[in-house]
Amino acid sequence: MKRNLENKLAVITGGAQGIGYSITDKFLRKGARLVIIIDIDDRQGLASVERLKSKYGVDRAEFIKCDVTTDIDAATRKIFDKHSSIDVLVNNSGILNEFMIQKTVGIDVTALMEWSVMFFERMRMDKGGRGGIVINMASIYGFRVDPFLPIYQGLKFAVIGFTRSFGHPYRYKKFGVRAVAVCSGFTETKSTTDVKVNDDPSFQKDLDGMLKSVPWQQVEAVTNAVVDVFEKGDSGTAWLIEGSKPITQV
Repeated sequence: MKRNLENKLAVITGGAQGIGYSITDKFLRKGARLVIIIDIDDRQGLASVERLKSKYGVDRAEFIKCDVTTDIDAATRKIFDKHSSIDVLVNNSGILNEFMIQKTVGIDVTALMEWSVMFFERMRMDKGGRGGIVINMASIYGFRVDPFLPIYQGLKFAVIGFTRSFGHPYRYKKFGVRAVAVCSGFTETKSTTDVKVNDDPSFQKDLDGMLKSVPWQQVEAVTNAVVDVFEKGDSGTAWLIEGSKPITQV
C-alpha cells in the first residue's frame, strides 16, 4: 500500500473529539476518501460527522456508535458489509484512570489488540486483502517511567510491545499489514486537565509539580505526527512526538 492518504478509507476509534477528531480532520484534508468515526458518545459523534461533512462533502465521513470493549463484532460487521476493504485503522480510544484498573485495561489494551487483529484479518494480503496499516496511539509512557502513573505506564508498555511484535518485519513481509505506534508526550486535552492518581496530598502535589515542569504540546502536533508516521514509519516501529518537535524513532 502506498504511503499516502490519497483515496484511503480509514477507521478511527475514539474519533468524536480531541486527538481522534483532529486526526480525522487531518486525514480528510490529506485526501482520504472516507473516514469512519467510532465512538461511544453518539451525540458528539453525530455532531462531529456533520461538521466534517460540511467541510469535505456528505460522502467523506461516517459515524458508528460503539463501545470498543463490547461492540466490536456489531461495529465491524457494519463496516465490512458496506466496505470491501479498509486501508487504515487508528486505535485512538483510551482513558487515563489509575482507580479503575479493569476498565482501563479493557479500553487501553484489550480493545486495542482485538481491533488490531480484527482489521488485520481483513487487510492481510495472503488471504485476499490489499494490505493496510494499524496505527496504535501509545504514549511517552510506553518507554519512560516515573512514580506517578504505574497503571497507565504499564498498559502503554504493553501497547508498544504488542505493536513491535504485531508489526514485526517478518509479519509485514508475510502478510502485508504494517503496524506502528505513536508515542505522544504531554498534550493539552480534556483527559489531561485534572489528573488524579492518589489520595495522598503530598503525592498529588509532587505530580502537579512534575506536570508543570515538562514540555507540553497542542493536539495539532500529535495529529501531524500521526500523518508523518503513516508516511515514514516502517512496520514494527514506534515514534515519539514531544513538545511539538519533529518525530523521532524510539
